[in-house]
Amino acid sequence: MTLDMTQTDNIPALMADIGKRAKSASATLGFASAEQKQTALENAAQAIWDDCDTILSANEKDMAYAREKGLSDAMMDRLSLDQDRIRALRSIAAQSDPVGEVMTEWNQPSGLNIQRVRTPLGVVGVIYESRPNVTADAGALCLKAGNAVILRGGSESFHSSRAIHAALQRGLESADLPV
Repeated sequence: MTLDMTQTDNIPALMADIGKRAKSASATLGFASAEQKQTALENAAQAIWDDCDTILSANEKDMAYAREKGLSDAMMDRLSLDQDRIRALRSIAAQSDPVGEVMTEWNQPSGLNIQRVRTPLGVVGVIYESRPNVTADAGALCLKAGNAVILRGGSESFHSSRAIHAALQRGLESADLPV
């Protein structure tokens, strides 16, 4: 979902809208097929790779902003993107779908069979700073598990995270999943 930046003057209304949209999306994502989620992840990974130059250019803007702010070397390293850091989405796409997996199972003396089965949580909120690659990683992991996610990256990674987010949205749209 893309935010209308004119709404930022009313943060409570903006957050309520984001929450409402995420909850609505979670109803669809929780029942999305493994194939549909796989398609979205593979297409998002390809979109990120196709946009690599755009993402790295956006990251340069973030790095310049971070240098102006005087971020430490460790923070600068976390903020920095390269091809390896933005390629990780493919490894998440390659993982098996956890939804519906039986974790454990037992029978009661009454004959009742009980199973502990992996199910989506619904909406997950992730707050992070200086690691724009978390935008792709957290978004992909939540999608793989059938969850909607609200991502809140730090201001120093705004441009990089926004470029990555746009590629993730294209992956979701390609699989007819909510953005």
